[in-house]
Amino acid sequence: MPASAKEYLLGSGDILHITVYDQPDLTLDTRVNESGAISFPLIGDVHVAGGTATAAQNRIADMLLKGGFVKNPQVNLIVTQYRSKQISVLGQVNRPGKYPLENTSTLTDILAQAGGISPTGSDTLVLIHKQSGKAVYINIDTLALYMDGKANLDMAVTDGDIIYVPRAPIFYIYGEVQRPGSFRLERGMSVMQALSVGGGVTLRGTRRGIEIRRRGTDGKEITIEPSLSDSVHPDDVIYVKESLL
Repeated sequence: MPASAKEYLLGSGDILHITVYDQPDLTLDTRVNESGAISFPLIGDVHVAGGTATAAQNRIADMLLKGGFVKNPQVNLIVTQYRSKQISVLGQVNRPGKYPLENTSTLTDILAQAGGISPTGSDTLVLIHKQSGKAVYINIDTLALYMDGKANLDMAVTDGDIIYVPRAPIFYIYGEVQRPGSFRLERGMSVMQALSVGGGVTLRGTRRGIEIRRRGTDGKEITIEPSLSDSVHPDDVIYVKESLL
């Protein structure tokens, strides 16, 4: 049994597989009921919720011994499906949904179950964690986690947490480019790099006088003439003019 399974606290909905050495008639696959108990052959109801798998198998062994049903019972209990504690993964992941949670689960563990972040997903995800009855929103930079080796960002998650992966920021490019349209905005992307994503300037186009239409801090649209090394911002609209020559 892996360490995480040993530490996991059983709860209602968990599916268990229980065996007793040299007692095949006592093999049981069962679900922890809403009261936190299971019904085991010979001994009846056994309350297991709130304790570990090890504690539950010891309790069953003790009841079998004290009841005189089995001499020196050796009980093994395995959690085959974790259902009592779940975390929700929403947004731009390959398999959004609810996933079972072990005590030692981290962001990386849950994202792996959800198939990872989709190509349209942002580099920054949001962990919504309940603390003292209030929702706490934590932004996690996945590039720093996976590429810069900042293991401290791989936070432990708890029952009821929500992982939300927003859509990646985009920019728009039109005019005299080979592939006009909307594209994912990579971190630190320059105007020159944005032009390359758009397939480059057409034979009729020019790099001179490129315009960017951008929302200012007051929400109003402004037009700027950037240099090729300037950074592109989320939702920028880049216009490549036709050459006058």
